[in-house]
Formats: sequence, structure tokens, C-alpha cells
Amino acid sequence: MDLAINPFSSGTRLRDMIRSIRACKTAAEERAVVRRECAAIRAAISEDDQDYRHRNMAKLMFIHMLGYPTHFGQMECLKLIAAAGFPEKRIGYLGLMLLLDERQEVLMLVTNSLKQDLNHSNQFIVGLALCALGNICSAEMARDLAPEVERLLQSRDPNTKKKAALCSIRIVRKVPDLAENFMGSAASLLKEKHHGVLLSTVQLCTELCKASNDALEYLRKSCLEGLVRILRDVSNSSYAPEYEVAGITDPFLHIRVLKLMRTLGQGDADCSEYINDILAQVATKTESNKNAGNAILYECVETIMGIEATSGLRVLAINILGRFLSNRDNNIRYVALNMLMKAIAIDTQAVQRHRATILECVKDADVSIRKRALELVYLLVNDTNVKPLTKELVDYLEVSDQDFKEDLTARICSIVEKFSQDKLWYLDQMFRVLSLAGNYVKDDVWHTLIVLMSNASELQGYSVRSLYKAFQSCGEQESLVRVAVWCIGEYGEMLVNNISMLNVEEPITVTESDAVDAVELALKRYSADVTTRAMCLVALLKLSSRFPPTSERIKEIVVQNKGNTVLELQQRSIEFSSIIQRHQSIKSSLLERMPVLDQTNYLVKRAASTQATVLSVKSAPAVTPGGPLKLPNGVAKPPAAPLADLLDLSSDDPPVTTSVPTTAPNDFLQDLLGIGLIDSSPTGGAPSASTDILMDLLSIGSSPVQNGPPTSNFSPLGKETKSVPVTPQVVDLLDGLSSSTSLTDENAAYPTITAFQSATLRITFSFKKQPGKPQETTINATFTNLTTSTFTDFIFQAAVPKFIQLQLDPASSSALPASGNGLVTQSLSVTNNQHGQKPLAMRIRVSYKVNGEDRLEQGQISNFPAGL
Repeated sequence: MDLAINPFSSGTRLRDMIRSIRACKTAAEERAVVRRECAAIRAAISEDDQDYRHRNMAKLMFIHMLGYPTHFGQMECLKLIAAAGFPEKRIGYLGLMLLLDERQEVLMLVTNSLKQDLNHSNQFIVGLALCALGNICSAEMARDLAPEVERLLQSRDPNTKKKAALCSIRIVRKVPDLAENFMGSAASLLKEKHHGVLLSTVQLCTELCKASNDALEYLRKSCLEGLVRILRDVSNSSYAPEYEVAGITDPFLHIRVLKLMRTLGQGDADCSEYINDILAQVATKTESNKNAGNAILYECVETIMGIEATSGLRVLAINILGRFLSNRDNNIRYVALNMLMKAIAIDTQAVQRHRATILECVKDADVSIRKRALELVYLLVNDTNVKPLTKELVDYLEVSDQDFKEDLTARICSIVEKFSQDKLWYLDQMFRVLSLAGNYVKDDVWHTLIVLMSNASELQGYSVRSLYKAFQSCGEQESLVRVAVWCIGEYGEMLVNNISMLNVEEPITVTESDAVDAVELALKRYSADVTTRAMCLVALLKLSSRFPPTSERIKEIVVQNKGNTVLELQQRSIEFSSIIQRHQSIKSSLLERMPVLDQTNYLVKRAASTQATVLSVKSAPAVTPGGPLKLPNGVAKPPAAPLADLLDLSSDDPPVTTSVPTTAPNDFLQDLLGIGLIDSSPTGGAPSASTDILMDLLSIGSSPVQNGPPTSNFSPLGKETKSVPVTPQVVDLLDGLSSSTSLTDENAAYPTITAFQSATLRITFSFKKQPGKPQETTINATFTNLTTSTFTDFIFQAAVPKFIQLQLDPASSSALPASGNGLVTQSLSVTNNQHGQKPLAMRIRVSYKVNGEDRLEQGQISNFPAGL
């Protein structure tokens, strides 16, 4: 490199070093240049070269910005700061802010120099010290230098005041206890005319409000009038070129003042009333055709929604957001949708007026706006508008992008489940969703649909006919095919004979052969999907009983899967062929229509299974209760946050066990129909000896269960597991009398404890044990609300170590009344498998909403009575 001087001597100019580094073609060359330059700077430092100290420090800062270590130059910063001249101090303070941070011990040595410079007669040196202190101030430095900064807030120079106010913000953040020292100075600075001073002072006041409640109350009394004056002056001021942005005077000061007003007016009716007029003035006079004006309007809306504003002012704010939705700028529409989601909890009716505009945003080309608008539409749905909104969403589902169909389908299904009061309307909407986007419908949604159809006997004929017609036109939708095949297998005779016709229906002509054709088509079309093929085989088996003339053809179709490589399909094919060919006597009873499924029991199990999935795999879809599918509290809406991280009980097993076992996705026995079903056939004695192995395999004629009829769990695939007895829980009063003394003595040893208490919630545990079962404990949890606001969507969760088994029953309510005016109770069953060796231990989490805002509390319980 041809340079006029040696490029790696300590006297190299900064620009020459930069030129040398930029001339490097490889990273290795750059490292070599930096290494040689650092060596030259080290040599100059060791020789105490004062002539080029500031130049070396400038080069070190550039090297630091390139990412190379420069710690050896830290002491040079202190020497430059201690120099008398302004140029040396400027480089020294710049190096101090760049090369050091508040965690460096070397920083303690600069405190004295900072104090001297803060008291310097040169305002520029004072400004350097304030700038450095505002960037790297530690808590110790803040305590030592706070008096000097407070004094500088009263300086005559506006730039010094501005920098002192910004430095005070750092001090208050580091040591909140010092907030009271700056309250008076901050209030007096609001009378200044200089916008730079006002801007920094307003920010200081905002920080003081966050740091101290005393400061918040003081500023409410002393600053509100000044803030209104500032905002009025800025809004009404004439042309000021030094502050103007796009025709609006100082939008930055506008926004800062509005934020401070929001902080002061939140929760204070008097302050809110005082600033209502100026907020209305800003909202109506600010132009919305420029980005700066939109920024002010958005902050004004935020302030109106954050304080105790009048209803008229809130309507004005929501109307501004409605105008934002019509803006061409995607960013403006997105922030408007975000703000409307917050506003809906405050004034739902005002947001409902913009429902049509929000629905148009669901069809927007921008995916982020579509998703946010869809979430907002979901919040807007209620019992009165559910049908028109659902129609709009379903209509859009037909033309929506493939990437958006999954989110849109999930929301539509959730709305239909939550708000449907009419089963026919529910079925119509679900059938249409299955027809348009059946490939995106989750398994639990169509499982629930099957359970509902099983319960709606008057609509079973309508359902099978509607699904048959949908299958003919939309046979490529997987979930639709599964539901249609199941219905044809169960209610095929209703399809062929037009049984249970509704007034809105027109008769259709479907022969027995047509029904078999439909199932055969599904079997061939979904040759790669094991679940669908298995359901088709079951449906064919049932049709062979309902339509005897088709038995031979059905047997030929079923036999084709005897050599299938999938063991499940091979086994079904062989078993079903045997039933059709050799077991005519039992076929009709074996293939009877499935008994009515217990809808409530299924939904509880579905929600509990979802909650167990949350705890084990750390994620789960929310279960939305409501309408005909309402669930009790304690099992619905599990939070998405992973509970396993919270509990961390050093266990590889899921920390909470529920009464419903977690099943594999394809285990339809428990996933779809995991319900104890009462056998509809009459109970009788043991079967005759002539019953063959097939009857034993299918559990035909199993012995009745004592005190109740035999029950079986059937899957729609026709596979049966061991019978599950359903024994009613009957309290033996005489037995209770005979053992009352022992029970009383047993329970008296375990006093009620306060398991958890915060400023908002108290949880108490009472304990009960059964005689002869020392390892089992029933805990009755009682929840008391200590605040003046009602808790909604109340959910209690608990986890225990792996040597303890825990079962949670649903809570008595999902709403916890305010001020202890009502209680919520929940029962926990605990089994300590190491009773007498290890005590009980438990972590808890409680989630709820207060005025629509999510709250979460958690803790660990270790004060269980001994002996549990």
C-alpha cells in the first residue's frame, strides 16, 4: 500500500487507517491490519504518548465498531477525560460511552471527573458529562451525582436543561428512590417555551410516574394544567419551520404529551374529566391525510381508551379507528385493528358499527391484516349477529387463499360450536365448511359433529342425505369423506328410503347400490389414508347387514384388502369377510346402529385430553365452550403457555394426570368415542358353549357387570376393546354411620391451610382421607377473590412430582365474585405412592381475566400437614 506515511505508526491518521482496512480483500488481511494497528497503539500507550492520545482513541473506537477487542484502551479514556481541553474531553467521553458500560469496574474511577465537569463553567463540557452520565450511569454513580444533575435542571441554558432532564431519566430508572428529588424541577420545567426542553421534561415526568406513586399523585395535581396548555399551544400554533413535520407542528411533542396524559388520567376520573376537552379538540382538528397526523390521532385514541373518558369521546375515538381501516396504508390499518381489539372490551357497540369494514379487512391481500381482522371478527360475534357473520366468513372461505383457509376454518368452527342454539343450523354450517375446506378441519371438530348427529335422532336422515350430496360434489375433502362414510354406514337405510324428511328437503333417489358405490369410491380414492380406508371397511360391513342383496358385492370389495401391507387393514378385511360369509346368525345384532353417545361426557373428556396435551407436549388448541356444547369450568380454555416449564419437578413424566388417558391420534376408540356406552341389547346370562372364537374376539355376550349393565367402547372403525363398567357412585348411609367416628378422627388430624395468598387471591386447602387408604387424600380447594373486580375465565392448574398421582375435578364456577362475596371450589384427588417416605409437594398456576385483561398467578405449596 503506497501511503505518504507508515500506515501502522502511532501517528497514522484515522482516515488512513480506515482506507487501509477498506482496501483489504479478505478477512485475514483485515485482521492483520487491525492487529498491527493495535500493536502500534499499545506501544504508544506504554510510552505515554500524549501528542497522539486522542488520535489513538479515535482509531480504537473504529476498531471496536468492527468487533475487535479494545479493552486495553479503557484507561486512555479516563486520561483524556481528565485533560483540560474540550477536544480531548470530547474524544474521551465518546470513548467512555462506546468502550465501557455500567458493569465495568473501571467506571468507578471516572465518577470524580464527571462531578468536576458537571460543575464546569463551560456549558459544552457540562453537556459532554451529562451525555456520558445519561448513557452509562450505574446505580452508585446515580446516587453520587444526582444533586449535580438536579441543580443543572435549573440552568439558564436550554441545551443544558434538556440534557439534564434526559440524564435524570436514566438516574430515576436506575434508582427509583431518587424520583422525589426531581418532581419539583420537572413540574417547573413544563413552563419552558423551548420544545427540546419540553420534550425531555415530558419524558422525565412519564418516567417519574412509573417509578413512584407519590410522584404520580404530585404530577396529577401540579402538571395537568401545564400539559393542557402545551398541547393547546402546539395544536393552535402558527407555522414554525424548525418544528414542523408534514405541515404539523412538532408531532413528537404532541405524542409525548398525550402519553403522559394517558398515564395521569388512567384510573382517575377527575384528571380524565379535565383533559376530555383538549383530547376532543386534538381528535377533531388534526389532519388525517399525513402520516404525522395519523400518528397523533392514533396516540389520541390510545389516550382516550386508556382513561376514564366519556362515552361520546370513546365513540369519537373508535370512529377514528374506523377511518383508519379505510386508509390505503397497511400499517395504519393494522394498528387500527390492534386498537379495536382492545376497544371491544370497553365499548362493544361502538366497534360493532364498523363490522362491515372489519369484514372487508378479512378479505385483504395482506396476510397480517387478514389474520388480525379475523381475530377481531371472532371477538365481535355474539348471539344476535352470529348467523350473518358466519355466512360472510363461510362465503369467503370458498374463495380464500389456501394459506389462509386453515385459520379461517378453525375460527368458523369455533364460532359455530360456541354460539349455535339450533342444531339444524349447526349441522348446515359444519357440512358447508366440510365441503369447502374439509382438508383443514381438525379431527376433534368432526368427532364432535359425529357425537352431535348421534344425539339428534330427528336430524339423522337429513344429515346422511346432506352428506351424501356433499360427497358427490366435493369428494376430495378428507374430513367430509370420513363423516359421510360414517353416516352412510350408520344410517344407510335412511338415505335409501328418505326417512325423517324435513320440510326444507326435497326427496332424492338413492339405491342400495348407490350407497355402496359411494363408500367404494372413497375406499379407492383414499388408498393412502389408513384411517379413511378403515372407516370405509366398517361402513361396508354395516351396509352388508342393512342391505342384504349387496352382501356378495361388499364381500368382494372387502376381500381385496386381505393382502394389504398395512396390518390394521389386513386384519379388518379378514375379520369382516368372515363375519359376512360365516356368521349370518350374529351379524344383525353385531352390526346394529351405534347407541346414542353421551355428548356432555365426550366433550368433558375432549377438553381434559386437550389439557393433558398442554401439560405433556407444551402446546394445545384452545377449547371454546358455548351454545349446545357448553363445558363446565376447569376443563375449558387451557392456556397456551407450557406448564411443564413452570413446574420443573425433575420428572420425565407429565406433571399432572387426569381422569382421561391420553390417546394416540389414530386411536378412535378413545379419541372419537371414548365414552362408556350402555349396551342397548337386553342383558342376559352367559352365552352358550357354541359361541365361537369370533364372538369371543368381539366380546359378544360378555358377562354383565355387577350393579349395572355391561358397557362397551365402540370405535367407528368397528373395533372393540375390553368392556368398561359404569358403576354409579351411591353413598351407603348406614356404612357412613358405622364409620363416622373413625372418619372424624382421621380428618381432625389435618387442619385447613392457606395454600396460597397474594394481594388479589387466597386459596385454602382442606383435607379428607378414607379409612384404610393412607396414601389417598381428597383436597377441597376454596378460592376467594380479595379485589373489587370479578375474575372471569377462572382456571386452576396444579402439578406434582412423578411419585404422586393427581386428578383434578371441574371447578364449581368459571367466575369468582369480587370482595369475597362468593367462593369457587374445586376438588383434587392425590395419591402419594411413597406415603411415609416423601411428603406432598405441589406447584400451582391460576389464570383469570379482569376486565378482559389476562392475569396469571403461580406458586409452590410446601406447607402440607405431616402424614399426607
